Amino acid sequence: MELHTAPALPAAPFPLAHSRVPLATHLYLPFALLLILNAWLAAGGGDMAFADWLYRLEGGHWALKDAWFTSHFIHRIGKWASTLGALLVAMAAIRAWRAPKHPWRWPLLALFGSIVLSTTLVSMFKHLTHMDCPWDLARYGGTRAFYGLFESRGGVPASGCFPAGHASAGYAWVALYFFALAVRPQWRWAGLALGLCVGAVFGFSQELRGAHFLSHDLWTLAVCWIVPLFLFRLLPREDASEVRA
Repeated sequence: MELHTAPALPAAPFPLAHSRVPLATHLYLPFALLLILNAWLAAGGGDMAFADWLYRLEGGHWALKDAWFTSHFIHRIGKWASTLGALLVAMAAIRAWRAPKHPWRWPLLALFGSIVLSTTLVSMFKHLTHMDCPWDLARYGGTRAFYGLFESRGGVPASGCFPAGHASAGYAWVALYFFALAVRPQWRWAGLALGLCVGAVFGFSQELRGAHFLSHDLWTLAVCWIVPLFLFRLLPREDASEVRA
């Protein structure tokens, strides 16, 4: 009697179930580290110490504030490059949705949504927090006293420098980590490294200009990590396999 084996089922569109990404390693632990680092930077004087070092390194003024490489190449062209990348993702998502049941259509949509929502939220928070940039402060050649995040400004005009807006154009790409989990899990660390490196370059360039403290970039990274973490958890559960980080 001849036995017939059942045909192999096609691979699930999403190899890893994002709804089962362990929050212990992807949310709780990173958030705990965020609070510890922020306590050292904002409350423990780390922000000022690092900004002081940069300020002295540049000769007691923000020598790179209007330099071509920082103000034009990284700040302006870098932002354009990130925007172009987001448009390419949008085009890829549209193309995937036009194809019948393309396996990458949901991940591409989530990637584009993560980039847009992350940068939008950072921009909104900037207009709600009203914190000054280092270059605004008398300590660094400006005219204003330093006010903490929750301190009353006493009528002093707002600046909107927290969190770091330009860094969000780079850190938004940490969403590639979650995108890779959905389509090619072996790419996830490369995607994470790319987002972290671009965000760090954008953020450090602004710190060299006196535009932000280090903690401003830290909170921008936090927003850009949490947004895709939850967006990608909304992907349809096509596979019951569990992510192990």
